[in-house]
Amino acid sequence: MKKSILVMLLLPFLSFAQDDLIKKVESNKSDSAKNKYRFTDKINLENTAVKNQGSSGTCWSYSTNSFLESEMARMGKKPVDIAEIYTARKVYEEKADNYVRMHGAVSWGDGGSCHDVINIFAKYGAVPQSVYNGLNYGTTKNKFGELQAILKGMLDAIVRNPNGKLTPNWKRAFNAVLDVYLGEVPQEFSYNGKQYTPQDFAKKVVGINPADYIELSSFNNVPYYKQTILMVPDNWSWDKVYNVKMNDITETIDNALQMGYTVTWATDVSEKYFSWKNGVAFVPEKEWEDMDEEEQKALFNGPNDERKITAAIRQEAFDNYSTTDDHGMHIVGLATDQSGKEYYIVKNSWGEKNDYKGYMYVTKAYVKYKTTAILLHKAAVPSDIRSKLGI
Repeated sequence: MKKSILVMLLLPFLSFAQDDLIKKVESNKSDSAKNKYRFTDKINLENTAVKNQGSSGTCWSYSTNSFLESEMARMGKKPVDIAEIYTARKVYEEKADNYVRMHGAVSWGDGGSCHDVINIFAKYGAVPQSVYNGLNYGTTKNKFGELQAILKGMLDAIVRNPNGKLTPNWKRAFNAVLDVYLGEVPQEFSYNGKQYTPQDFAKKVVGINPADYIELSSFNNVPYYKQTILMVPDNWSWDKVYNVKMNDITETIDNALQMGYTVTWATDVSEKYFSWKNGVAFVPEKEWEDMDEEEQKALFNGPNDERKITAAIRQEAFDNYSTTDDHGMHIVGLATDQSGKEYYIVKNSWGEKNDYKGYMYVTKAYVKYKTTAILLHKAAVPSDIRSKLGI
C-alpha cells in the first residue's frame, strides 16, 4: 500500500478504510506463532478495555484517549470511558476551517495526530462515551466512508467558491452533517448524578493538565533537542515535536514505564513484519522481498535475529516513504521472550480478534525504526533529555 507514490497521494482521502489496513497486516500470519513465542510480562500498567475503532481512521483518538484513561489511573482516579468520537468530531470541525482557509491545499480524511486529542481536550473538553458514542446512523461500529465522502465533497464545493465570495453559512452546513451522522454535541449532560459541560468534565473528572504533555520524534535532517514541525500528512495543524536522537525514543519509553507512565505511540504498521493476527512486530535481518518463500512462511515461528537500526536507516525510511504515519497505539508495558529480548506491550484499537486479545508485543528495534512520534507526560522523560530540551 504505502510503497506506491500513487497510494501515498490518495492516503489522506482513504484514511477511513481501516478495515483494508487490518486485512493487509493480517495476511502475514502463522498459525504456530503463539506456540513459538513465550512472553513474560515485566511491567504491565493499568489500562482500560480494548476497543474497536471500526471502519474509521480514528486510531489517534482511540490510542490517546486510552492513554488519558491510564493517566487517570496513574493519578489515583477511577478511569472513565472517554468518548473518542467527540474528540474526532471536534477535530473535523477544526480541520475543516483549516482546509477552507488553505483553499483545499491540505489533506482531508479521518486521520489525525496524538497531539490533536490534547489540543481538543484543552479547547473543548471531553465527554464520557455514554453521552456521545457517535453512532447516529444505524450501525453498531464506526463506519465513516459515507460521512467522509460527503464532508470532502462539501468542502471542495466550498473551496471552489461558486458565489465568488464565501458566506459564513458553510460552517453551519458542515456541522449539520456532523450532527446527522455523529449526533449533536451536548452542551451540558449528567454523569454520576452531577451536571457537567464538556469543559467542566475535562477539568473536574478527567483532571489532566494539557500543558504537561509533549511529543517527541527523531530526524537527523534537523537539529536535535529543538522543536520541529512533524512532517506527516495527518499533522494538519502543523504542530511541532521535540526532535531527539533515535535511542532517546526507547530510553524515554523505558523510563516512562519504569516510573508508571504509559505512552501514546504513532507508527508505521504496513510492513510484512508487523503482524496483527500474531500480535508480534519486529525487524528481520532481511527485507521481505529478499526472503525466499520458506523464510517468509517462517517469519513468525518464534524469535528471530533483528537488523541493527541506525539513525541513517531510520531517516532513509522516512525520506523514501518506506515509513509512513499509518497508525496510533498505546504502549502499556514491557515484556521479554524466552531468549530475554525485550518487547513493548502495546494496546491496539482493532478489537480483540488477535492472538493476544487486542494487544501486541513489539521489539525495541521496530520502535526505533518505525516510530513517527510518541506522546507522554513530560515528567516521564529522563532528566538528562529534559535538560537538553529545556523543559
